[in-house]
Amino acid sequence: MADIPPPLQPVRRRVLVLTGASRGIGHATAQQFSNEGWRVITVSRQAFSPRCPWGDGPQDHLQLDLGDIDHLAEGIAEMRARLPDGKLDALVNNAAISPKGAGGSRLGLLDTDAAAWVRVFNVNLFAVALLAQGLIGELAAAAGSIVNVTSIAGGRVHPYAGAAYAASKAALATITREMAAEFAPQGVRVNAISPGEIDTAILSPGTAAFADREVPMRRLGRPSEVASAIYFLCSDAASYVNGAELHINGGQHV
Repeated sequence: MADIPPPLQPVRRRVLVLTGASRGIGHATAQQFSNEGWRVITVSRQAFSPRCPWGDGPQDHLQLDLGDIDHLAEGIAEMRARLPDGKLDALVNNAAISPKGAGGSRLGLLDTDAAAWVRVFNVNLFAVALLAQGLIGELAAAAGSIVNVTSIAGGRVHPYAGAAYAASKAALATITREMAAEFAPQGVRVNAISPGEIDTAILSPGTAAFADREVPMRRLGRPSEVASAIYFLCSDAASYVNGAELHINGGQHV
């Protein structure tokens, strides 16, 4: 009598936690991963939008203000509760805020009050560090990866990004390197992507004309182009990429 082969085990579905998922780069990233078969747990200050077409939708959305550091532990506990096998394959820290002045004007150092500094760093930097702290066990269990979204403004004075935003993104690039060195022995890779002028709904007035002058490729980037780079860094194709900051700006940084 022929041996009966054991039943095939179901393939485990990979899981992403994505902050700042409600629009722009975050929205495109959620769509990219969903299209690739991942389960996407989205995190945003906003309620789930019916404009978001990916599969699991509202039941995998967590409405959370990352600027409220005192209650962030509760949000992390909820994220962990949504991982029944205790594994998280990727954490993408995309959420960020960039306060503006009247008419969308840039806020320099002298125009940025203490409350704005605290709020920007809470969302753009401190929440990133605390999410990594809180989810490192689940990331290590899956040999997962972290991608932090920095900015071209973290490396040069930018005509539209304010002083607090730029400083927070420079600090995020630094903490990416720290994470990469500290987490690698646990099997967790950490990288960053640094977008330039990307065509989203929150562009400052004049950005398109600025890109036409200053970007060698003479155009704005598309959110989908950023999402593809994020997906690469979270995939097996990037299995030996760690501590990198990938510039996605059409050559604007050169």
